Amino acid sequence: MPTYRDEVVVLRTHKLGEADRIITMLGRRHGKIRAVAKGVRRTSSRLGARLEPFMVADVQFYAGRSLDIVQQASSLGTYGSEIAADYDRYTAASAMVETADRLGDADASVSHYLLLVGGLRALSQGAHASRSILDSYLLRAMALSGWAPGLEECARCGAPGPHRSFVAQSGGMVCPDCAPAGSARVDPDTTGHLRALLQGDWDSVDAAATRTSAAASGLVAAYAQWHLERGIRSLAHVETNR
Repeated sequence: MPTYRDEVVVLRTHKLGEADRIITMLGRRHGKIRAVAKGVRRTSSRLGARLEPFMVADVQFYAGRSLDIVQQASSLGTYGSEIAADYDRYTAASAMVETADRLGDADASVSHYLLLVGGLRALSQGAHASRSILDSYLLRAMALSGWAPGLEECARCGAPGPHRSFVAQSGGMVCPDCAPAGSARVDPDTTGHLRALLQGDWDSVDAAATRTSAAASGLVAAYAQWHLERGIRSLAHVETNR
């Protein structure tokens, strides 16, 4: 069986036997990869620290029948310790890699890989509020998968905006004729914040009022979880923007 290399982000790990782990990764070229890292739970292992969640590594694999085998790994981005040391960063990163794990089943691409690496790097550096980094990641990951929210025209009928109702099931902002009873009402500042998150306009994102960013976070969470078809468990532990 052949060997291959890839740059990967470690999404999650599971214990296997006495000393091994199953590592789930998102690869730059190969998408979602599940592989066995043998002996990494031994204190003498040099691979263990390089294959923890949120780490970025250059890994050589031996292609197996059901699970590949990790042969070598060298660190490219050591983001795990900085993220794990801060609760807000850790919970945001956990929601990000959980989302990437879900999307990796069908939608993995170089763009998804680069988006996740960039988000984890920003979290480790504390570049912006952790929840804002997560919200931007979720919106942009949804867009890469073909689920960009409609924020200008009505997401159902295409009527020109601006509109004041957001319906996750309909794909974003909807006009009064398409808005079901009880749909969430959104003020212009929140709509603008969603647009800034989607575009990566960090000057606007960082300047937003706490009330605005918190309202946007609720809409982003509802939108992402609707399209992923089941809840993102890690979101339950993520606190709103401060």
